Amino acid sequence: MLTRWFGVTESDADRCPAREQSDIEAITEKSLLMQSDAAARQRRSLCRGTHASGVCVRAEFEVYDVAPGRPPKLAARLAKGIFARPGVYPAVARFANADANINSDFKPDVRSLSFSVDLAPDNLVAGGSSRQDFSMQNATTLPINDSPAFIATIKVLTASNPVAGLWSLPFKDKLRVMRTLALAELQAQQKIRPYQQLRYWSTVPFRHGPDDVVKFSAIPFPANTARPLQKSNPKGLQDELTRHVREDSELSRFDFAVQLLDTSKMTYRGKVRDASFWIENASVEWKEIEAPFHTVARLTLMRNSELSPEASDAIYFDVTGNSTPDSRPVGSINRARCPAEVASRRARAHAAGR
Repeated sequence: MLTRWFGVTESDADRCPAREQSDIEAITEKSLLMQSDAAARQRRSLCRGTHASGVCVRAEFEVYDVAPGRPPKLAARLAKGIFARPGVYPAVARFANADANINSDFKPDVRSLSFSVDLAPDNLVAGGSSRQDFSMQNATTLPINDSPAFIATIKVLTASNPVAGLWSLPFKDKLRVMRTLALAELQAQQKIRPYQQLRYWSTVPFRHGPDDVVKFSAIPFPANTARPLQKSNPKGLQDELTRHVREDSELSRFDFAVQLLDTSKMTYRGKVRDASFWIENASVEWKEIEAPFHTVARLTLMRNSELSPEASDAIYFDVTGNSTPDSRPVGSINRARCPAEVASRRARAHAAGR
């Protein structure tokens, strides 16, 4: 079936759980190779395996009372985990470029917003972390659909001869790679705008209480200010964000919204699908017209709060390790990326002597 050839799996029967663990091990190995290759190619020290260049600032995360003005059933679905009751928490946010290389900010790329929320002791859940991390980018989906697409693509990207690497793959994996690279190229060709004026999506799903699965979005306020970008400055986006938190009278804010998985209303190619379809296919969009976002919180940047380069380098985000039991990430990509990200972080810490 054509949709399978191009990497979207229609049902659990199309997936191969037995292959996944070996794929994850290979993804981790190849991710470390990509990380070290990028450092060697640019003659620099080891840094993040992806989202290599960025800037960190402090922020405040305010959770709203989700009940007013909403039907009780919807309010009850939204009020899960840290969104179960109002509160204000300190946060650290990092705005970055997605590439594994340190490029000019004006090179076409996907932009990311990652942030960690420090949870108050009385908001912790047994077995949970003392913080909750979020990772988003300015695209609604990931170009990499699942672990088979992930390992096929990273094999090509780390091959000494990418063309030969692509040719050596089985036919379906060739198509997975071509689909992934085509989607990535489309996402990278967005208009370049200041970090504080972009909208970001989680792209992959997360558990939301015992029964629901959701995606997240950070939606910029229309009043978020920025000066014209200086394209002659290779760090133009990062420096503009730093200037913003130092100088502007009003600091940027983002509505933080939750999109509930609703299999009775969501369609793909005109058909409703089961929950596993929406969870396992990271490159398939949850159409907002079918599954609207509901604002539950606000992220506000803080004045004069940029972290030093040393502090920024030490910051990391882990949406699996830093989550509560009812907010764990789900789906093939989330299962695949966690071990690779942990290994990458340890390699970076080791190289820095931490």
